[in-house]
Amino acid sequence: MIAPPLFPWRLILASASPRRRQLLQGLDLHVEITSVDVDETPPQGLPDDEVAEHLARKKAEAWIGTLAADQVLVTADTTVLLDDASGAHLLNKPVDAADARRMLALLAGRTHRVITGVCLRTPSSTESFADIAYVTFRSLTPDEIAYYVERHHPLDKAGSYGVQDWIGYTAVTRLEGSFYTVMGLPMHRVYEALCKLPVPAN
Repeated sequence: MIAPPLFPWRLILASASPRRRQLLQGLDLHVEITSVDVDETPPQGLPDDEVAEHLARKKAEAWIGTLAADQVLVTADTTVLLDDASGAHLLNKPVDAADARRMLALLAGRTHRVITGVCLRTPSSTESFADIAYVTFRSLTPDEIAYYVERHHPLDKAGSYGVQDWIGYTAVTRLEGSFYTVMGLPMHRVYEALCKLPVPAN
């Protein structure tokens, strides 16, 4: 049987996101799931477009496990930025359903940026990067927004939506960049970064 590319790396995903788990398992490598808790409040003065990568690195640094020579810890964070005349507005996870409805009303009929930051940590190195996609929504009615929030409970998602579910099917009219970046893990960038790691000794 042919071994998958990147074999023999074993991956550890420090994330509670089932979407990231699904994506990372698509590399056909062994994936162990763990978690890490950090304060996701960005430091004062940090540019909004650097928040996702900063939080991905912070999660990697906070993980207290031990990595074997053939293991890579993967952490990630996704932010949504809406630009207007006054600058960029960072839309993180909503605090409640009302906040989710507010965010979706802001996104409706406009284009926003989705930035996913990733950190790869091995026993000897730590590397991070970010990938950007641009997503355009059609106009949404208040009833559509209310339905989506009540039915799909997007309280664990940056910007209050998941591109892979109902709102993505019905409201996204244009996407520039990787679909998987919007979903929460830019797999092409993860794969490229893993390919550059020195192969662990047997």
